[in-house]
Amino acid sequence: MTDATRTAVPTYADIAVLTAKGMPFVVATVVRTVAATAAKAGAKAVVTADGTIHGWIGGGCAQGAVRRAAKLCLADGKARLISVVPADEIEEAKRQAGLLQPGREYHQSHCPSGGTLDIFLEPMLPRPTIAVAGASPVALALLDLAPRIGFAVTLVGNAEGPAGLPAEVGTAASFAELPPAAERWVVIATQGRGDLEQLKAALLAGEGRVALIASRAKWAALRGWLAEEGVPADLIDRVKAPAGLDIGGVTPEEIALSILAEIVQQRRRGVRQAPEAAAAGRSGDAVPSISADEFVDRFDVPVAVPGGVVQGVPWNVRVYAVFAGAAVLATFALLLLGR
Repeated sequence: MTDATRTAVPTYADIAVLTAKGMPFVVATVVRTVAATAAKAGAKAVVTADGTIHGWIGGGCAQGAVRRAAKLCLADGKARLISVVPADEIEEAKRQAGLLQPGREYHQSHCPSGGTLDIFLEPMLPRPTIAVAGASPVALALLDLAPRIGFAVTLVGNAEGPAGLPAEVGTAASFAELPPAAERWVVIATQGRGDLEQLKAALLAGEGRVALIASRAKWAALRGWLAEEGVPADLIDRVKAPAGLDIGGVTPEEIALSILAEIVQQRRRGVRQAPEAAAAGRSGDAVPSISADEFVDRFDVPVAVPGGVVQGVPWNVRVYAVFAGAAVLATFALLLLGR
């Protein structure tokens, strides 16, 4: 193994540094080993988004599987339990009952040592962020409410910030000073005080999710002014105005709630779609894997059900077949009795 693929064993301080920097990563822990394996139970590593493994979870036979599973963890935000199993045992599982367990992903290993590793992978994702421009009552309500539902918040355009801001609120003098973020929403809450300037700054800084607190009539006017200022049409089209879901909000807190509800809706919709997108791009990985359910469907291995094992087909189909057969026999019996 080269230094390019594995660095020193991680410490909790290393994990804290990555978390503080807002970098996504996966913690991989060996939870069980069978036969000869390089890593033992308790071995731990951190896998960053670029595939670098910091720590030790085994040799090259395990690394490909861990990288692949870590990529999926970062894509859909879900933890995974994987088993790196010798290829011949996978073949044996096609012929024997009860070798595969649901809820576990199986990856083939061609290591001559013949050992098996069970590895638990837990994604550690940075908090999504909301950058708010303005010091209006709605802006202040957003800065207060957003951290309560898991968002990191930054006030843009005021290096000091108004008095009484929550301690967790960050500040930035401009959108150009914001650090890169995987998930960021921008809310222009200036409400008449620098609307055009902040909109233009956010769009030219490359922000992709921009919401404006304004009426439709006001947004129509601002849209025209942005075009006159030379902002490209494709950037202007990124703006959502009026901001928020239409829940009939009137007070600053209610309007802030409607904006947060829309952001949560957009974000969770993306999370639900992420597994399909990740699966579509994983075929090029060198280490094949298959879930237990997929393996059952493909190789006609048994499906475990309460009360027993049903060979080859889903248990509910077998139960239906039994009842259907009983009904046919009963019909024949009635015909014979009638004769």
